[in-house]
Amino acid sequence: MSESTKELKKKLFYKKENGVDFMSDDELKVCDDFCEGYKKFLFENKTEREFCASALELARANGFKEYDKHGEALKSGDKVYYLNRDKALILCVKGKRPVADGVRIIASHIDSPRIDLKQVPVYEDGSLGFFKTHYYGGLKKYQWTAIPLSLHGRICKNDGSYVDVKIGEDSADPKFVITDILPHLCAEQISRKANELVKGEELNVVIGSRPFKDDEESERIKLNILNILFEKYGIVERDFLSAELELVPAFSVDDVGFDRSLIGGYGHDDRVCSYPAMMATFNIDGVPEYTAVTVLTDKEETGSDGNTGLNSRYLEYFICDLARQEGIEGRDVLSNSKCLSADVNAAFDPTWSSPFEKNNVAYINEGVCVTKFTGSRGKSGTSDASAEFVGFVKNMLDSNNVLWQSGELGKVDAGGGGTVAMYIANLNVDVIDVGVPVLSMHSPYELVSKIDTYMAYKAFKTFYM
Repeated sequence: MSESTKELKKKLFYKKENGVDFMSDDELKVCDDFCEGYKKFLFENKTEREFCASALELARANGFKEYDKHGEALKSGDKVYYLNRDKALILCVKGKRPVADGVRIIASHIDSPRIDLKQVPVYEDGSLGFFKTHYYGGLKKYQWTAIPLSLHGRICKNDGSYVDVKIGEDSADPKFVITDILPHLCAEQISRKANELVKGEELNVVIGSRPFKDDEESERIKLNILNILFEKYGIVERDFLSAELELVPAFSVDDVGFDRSLIGGYGHDDRVCSYPAMMATFNIDGVPEYTAVTVLTDKEETGSDGNTGLNSRYLEYFICDLARQEGIEGRDVLSNSKCLSADVNAAFDPTWSSPFEKNNVAYINEGVCVTKFTGSRGKSGTSDASAEFVGFVKNMLDSNNVLWQSGELGKVDAGGGGTVAMYIANLNVDVIDVGVPVLSMHSPYELVSKIDTYMAYKAFKTFYM
């Protein structure tokens, strides 16, 4: 008897599946529990420095030791870390096989779009005190006005000491804000192009309004603010020249929806991939077959340049040191290695559907997204994974009951974007993007699915098996 149309479609069509139908009730409970840990970590670590510090603490608690490139070759099961300038971290678990057979790399970034302070930021005008800022990464500037902001970062003094700052996350802390013009008087503003509704030099942050009690001096509001900072932190205005201070949304991380199926918060891009990658490394069962190398990197949102970004050579140097200790060339290890570039993709938003092509887009709750290439328009700025490597990843996920989907970043001519994949591909490593679909990406409050987040963890752990 010939197959029915329904049976034939089931056999021949590629059909995505919702995680609720794919997962048992028990696995959904495990998924929700995993995401509680993620929510807590995301709220407590809103900058790359904070993520690094907390990840390092967890690594040490899980038996990781600082890597000694001058020491003996690692033995199977050894766990080591390499910290790069407090803003990027490599975790490594030595596998059963020699590194000559290649290593398994998961690379994700821990920086997110934000508002940085300029080097000379404090000023007063119109009876208010302000910070001057310079935004970091690709963001819609108008989304950052009239929301509560918190201040995070490090101030380095001339004597070599430093002060770490975190103000605005506790309910008792003061907050900061970028003002916007009222609708009654916004005729000039709304006549601008959308990308100029708020200009970069208008992202001025209100930090106070009370003057220092001295009737004879000018800039008394600025003086009062700097006096408060001196009394609290022992810093003077010149210390801002050697500071890295970041303003991020002072939002909590929340369940979203009546069914609590989504997570809302700042910084999902890309900590929603970094956290699962880190936890997959800590939770490797026994000794992996291949050496596992997890890279938590900085600077992706500004092009991966700089010595803590993956356009530098710190990952290559780390692999070369592993290779040298086993008496081989680093390039031979890299040429035999495989990598998942753990970065997010855009989730389909039916309210803003026009930039998406529905057959080739990621959907919420349909699993971790595998993206063969990123870039823009004619595949500019991407590595484009080979059919063979896509086949390897496809089989790996299918064989281990990982819910996944394929997706691109919008229609061909709609725009596009890049990830760290191309920098790793340039080391002659097979690489593909695997990450969580995100709604409202690069906004101060992004949304992800708990199911997709958990499936990222499951995919990464499977890659290290």
